[in-house]
Amino acid sequence: MRDNTDKRDRATLFRARIVEAMRERAVSQSALARAVGVDRSTVSQLVKGTGARLPGAQVVGECAAALGVSADWLLGLTDRPETAADIIANTMSLTEAPRAFVDEQIFRWHKEAAGYKIRHVPAGMPDMLKTRAMLEWEYAPHLGRSTDQAIGASEDRLHWMRQSQSDYEIAMPLYEIYSFIRAEGYYAGLPRAAREEQTAYLCDMAEQLYPRLRIYLFDARRLYSAPVTIFGPLLAAIYIGQSYLVFRDTERVQALTEHFDHLVREADVTARGLPDHMRALWAGI
Repeated sequence: MRDNTDKRDRATLFRARIVEAMRERAVSQSALARAVGVDRSTVSQLVKGTGARLPGAQVVGECAAALGVSADWLLGLTDRPETAADIIANTMSLTEAPRAFVDEQIFRWHKEAAGYKIRHVPAGMPDMLKTRAMLEWEYAPHLGRSTDQAIGASEDRLHWMRQSQSDYEIAMPLYEIYSFIRAEGYYAGLPRAAREEQTAYLCDMAEQLYPRLRIYLFDARRLYSAPVTIFGPLLAAIYIGQSYLVFRDTERVQALTEHFDHLVREADVTARGLPDHMRALWAGI
């Protein structure tokens, strides 16, 4: 008897959901019948029937496809009406990453996550902690004559990020700081005055904003991380060059959070030790 009751409940839910989907998409019974390839009387029975019998799998699947919902949702097996493809599209996406600091998309994500902890492995020096001279040297080749305008437009965003209620944890490889101070690799050609100013500024910010801002250095010979930013529990964005690979599903955001937290636990230089470490490196050049 219980099985019969369950079947009747499921059939009732199926009818309610197919009616809901038809109403949401403004699909008539005749239009659905044509899309599915059945008589209108068959659709009428699906919608208005009172029995415990469900239609066959092919009819359910065709109805789901025609209405843009999942068959599982029609059958009451899930509360999410999206198809599997739609769910994947909503939880993982590629977003354009312009070659500019604090671009519109990144700033929107920062605002969306205001109040949450932001975890960040930058591709180089953290943009929110760069001096104007550093920004001009780094981005002038890409922005050309619009460099001043772009920097001016971004200063308010940088200020907002520094003054926001979010805590920021930043993890960087040791070699990034070493290469920067010695003007090696990516930083070859960066003037000494700009490096000295940037070093002093980053150290000052690390001290003044602690503990809301914490910067750690890890040994890339033991650990590796792609550039990634984790905006609280909301989303994680991996920088892959011209795009961000963005995840919004809880499982992947949590996995990337655990990855970042591992970098922090294994850091060779702690947030408290960063300023002294940088000053010592500068003094040694």
